[in-house]
Amino acid sequence: QVQLVESGGGLVQAGGSLRLSCLASGITFSSYAMGWFRQAPGKEREFVAAISWSSSNTRYADSVKGRFTISRDNAKNTVYLQMNSLKPEDTAVYYCSANAYPRILLRAKDYDYWGRGAQVTVSS
Repeated sequence: QVQLVESGGGLVQAGGSLRLSCLASGITFSSYAMGWFRQAPGKEREFVAAISWSSSNTRYADSVKGRFTISRDNAKNTVYLQMNSLKPEDTAVYYCSANAYPRILLRAKDYDYWGRGAQVTVSS
C-alpha cells in the first residue's frame, strides 16, 4: 500500500518560513520523481515544485522561484519543501505527489500517488 504523509504545515506570519516533509512508503522511492502541489480555497490545484529521482533536476513555479527549495533524501524516503519569505498568497493545502516517469512532470494528472495534504496559512 502506497502512502505519502505530509507534515510541517502550520500558521506563520508573512515573511516567515516553514519546511514541509513528505514521508513515502510502499514505493521504491529512489525511482520516483516527486512533486509538491498546492490548492487554495476555490482554486484549482497548482504545481509548486518537482525534483527528479536523483535530485539532478528541479523545477519551480514562477510564483515561488527564489523563495522555495525542494530537496529529497532517498535514504529516508523523504522529500522536503523549504518555504522562505512566505506571503499570504501562499496560503493553501500543500500536497506531496509521486510519479514513476523518469522526467519531471508539471501537471497534477500525470502523478500516480498523492498525500492527504498539509495546511499552510500565512497571515499578513
